[in-house]
Amino acid sequence: MCDVFISYNPTPQKFATFRNMTIFGKPIWLTNFEMRKKPPYKNRLGKILFLLSIALIMANCSSNDELDRPTSTSTETPSNETPNETPTTINYADINFSNWKVTLPVDENNNGKPDEYQPDELVNFGYQTLTPVQPFMYDDTEDESLVFYTYPESSTTNSSYSRTELRELINPSNARENWTLAEGGTMKGRLKVASVSQDTNSSDEFHDVIIMQIHGIISEEDMAIHGFSGNNGPPLLKIYWKDGYIWSHKKSLVDESTSGDALLTTSNTIWTDIKRNLGYVGYDAFDFEIIASNARLSVQLNNETPYVYEDVSLDKWPFENYFKAGNYLITTDANAFSYIKYYNLYITH
Repeated sequence: MCDVFISYNPTPQKFATFRNMTIFGKPIWLTNFEMRKKPPYKNRLGKILFLLSIALIMANCSSNDELDRPTSTSTETPSNETPNETPTTINYADINFSNWKVTLPVDENNNGKPDEYQPDELVNFGYQTLTPVQPFMYDDTEDESLVFYTYPESSTTNSSYSRTELRELINPSNARENWTLAEGGTMKGRLKVASVSQDTNSSDEFHDVIIMQIHGIISEEDMAIHGFSGNNGPPLLKIYWKDGYIWSHKKSLVDESTSGDALLTTSNTIWTDIKRNLGYVGYDAFDFEIIASNARLSVQLNNETPYVYEDVSLDKWPFENYFKAGNYLITTDANAFSYIKYYNLYITH
């Protein structure tokens, strides 16, 4: 925008201000334009000179006009965002904690037993906000896994070994409510053993780790009938990682003729493990599925043919059950450790 002052006589007669005028199609501002009674030119030559002067002024205004218009140069800090840039998506392991509690290998609250956190504290990524849980159960967003880390420290009443392990609660408000083989259930997960400490005290190269279980528990009915002080039962099925191989340990009767109240014991004089090597996985990810039904168990590694247990011991199994999954390190050796990664974990009944 230009303000133009044009004077043709040092002795002004009359002054006026003109706004929004155009010359040669250009808007101009004229201020203090001296108006005389007679035109400042008396002949054609004067008129031409006058118009040329106006034209030169307008050309200058046209070039200066650009300074008053917004341009791409700005004092604002330019954005670092790329237009239409797709936001980074972070995915986590596919595990619904609605029916899982977690047991840790430590006793931070000094109550004489391992610390535990209930489903309502873990769901909706609540575990990510629990400072005591994070060292032992945490996300690895690079491969979308949930890491279970443990080492020998605090152990449960019925074990000498430590764990960072999930325990199924079909009723989150009542741990004594569980399921029978007749009711059945399925647990399936994708996981891998990421790292395990070396075993220098046995013939094994690395320490053993239990990665899945079906654990027995005495029913509330049998507790009331027999007046037991505790409800612990033996683990019906334990899935081990041993030096890269997956082993299945399934409880069977030492004497298949055993019956009655004698069945309701954890003693190894009544129940013993039948062991089977299901195949090698090393440190690679693998799929594993357990299907429990009436007097029948099926275990499957990857796409291998499922191995099926059907025997008298399963038919006589007197306990209720619950699933477990995670990292149960079978050693008390100093400096031992294990890291297990779960990519997904599903249970159905």
